[in-house]
Amino acid sequence: MSSKQHPAREAGVFSRRNLLKGAVASALAIPMVGSAHNKTVADNDPEDKVDLSQEHAFYGTAEQAGIATPPQRYIMYMTFDMTSTNPRDLQVLLARWSSAIAQLMKGETLGQVEPIRDSGVGADTGEALDLGPASLTVTVGLGPRIFTDAFGLAKYKPALMRELVQLPSDNLKAELTGGDLSLQACADDPQVAYHAIRNLTRIAKDTGAAETRWSVLGFGRASAGKGQSTPRNLFGFKDGTRNITEKDDIDKFVWIDDGGPAWQQRGSYQVVRKIMMRMENWDTDRVSDQNNIFGRHKVSGAPLSGTKEFDTPDFTKKDESGNLVIPATAHISLAAHENNNGIRILRRSYNFTDGLNNEGMLSAGLLFISYQKDPAHFETLQAKLGASDAMNEYISHVGSGIFFVPPAPKEGSYIGAEMFEA
Repeated sequence: MSSKQHPAREAGVFSRRNLLKGAVASALAIPMVGSAHNKTVADNDPEDKVDLSQEHAFYGTAEQAGIATPPQRYIMYMTFDMTSTNPRDLQVLLARWSSAIAQLMKGETLGQVEPIRDSGVGADTGEALDLGPASLTVTVGLGPRIFTDAFGLAKYKPALMRELVQLPSDNLKAELTGGDLSLQACADDPQVAYHAIRNLTRIAKDTGAAETRWSVLGFGRASAGKGQSTPRNLFGFKDGTRNITEKDDIDKFVWIDDGGPAWQQRGSYQVVRKIMMRMENWDTDRVSDQNNIFGRHKVSGAPLSGTKEFDTPDFTKKDESGNLVIPATAHISLAAHENNNGIRILRRSYNFTDGLNNEGMLSAGLLFISYQKDPAHFETLQAKLGASDAMNEYISHVGSGIFFVPPAPKEGSYIGAEMFEA
């Protein structure tokens, strides 16, 4: 997807690392060793740079933004249930959403924030005024029930669209599972992402077509895109080192290209899982055991069979006692494409927190989101992980959903328009 600079926010570029180092050096009145080198690293590392003037296009001729787009820092994810089975109500909602998303991704408001008349109600809630686009992307997904006789749209069902099979890791809560529609808003400012979902929810309510089902506000991306340094999950480990980032791989594993209806090509299947992490239990485990669970060293991210993060793991290497250096139950071993007939998926996950649970313990975890051309690819990997992953002692899959993500609409059209042309 193309992107450009927002003219009103040309000065919105800053480097957190340089800012902090400059403040520390000034406070201590000492020279910064290697400052030139640090500046070079920051200038060439998108992970260390935020440009709140950056914007992405919603309309296009290929896939929706927010999938192969380099992951932003924050996410607001929400699912919806249709409250009407009239396909025209769904059509109106998708059309209004599409128009609104195009404006939001430009950093614009959805109408007046402060009406002239005292009796007027703001068309836009206003909390993103002056914040700029902040690289906002809003990605729209359609759930399995959309493509049923309930809406008269069964004939438009993508070939592989269905509910996910039951998986060994499932401990799902009904209120955190399913949905007819999904909105994934990612941005480099959390208030921009929140504002987008808040106002799109108002539109859904205004049309009377849909109501909210479940949502997650996430922070700290937990997957890397092309050119980005690898972030860390809340267990403190680098997450997404082997994520696919190259165009050829994304074309091969993510985009639908099955010779079916033209409007489905360059679409994808979105799988979302809300995964709770048992923080207190994890924090008391010795780090050597944590390393064995992941199959990587905590600080460097290197596989236990290597010395650097991006070393290719050697799953056959043994120590002097004849034991596998990377245990067979290690997360990276079970998830590796080398051990799964070449299957790969595109991960776009985020950390989240819900505060404290009823027992006063940390309620936090991973909002796992993946994109793949076949939902069975996710199921194959997760069935293996759910059955054997040593990490299962510390996590619980409590939420789940699957959605078909159509390609981007052309300008003047809207998401899924082809379903309503007959």
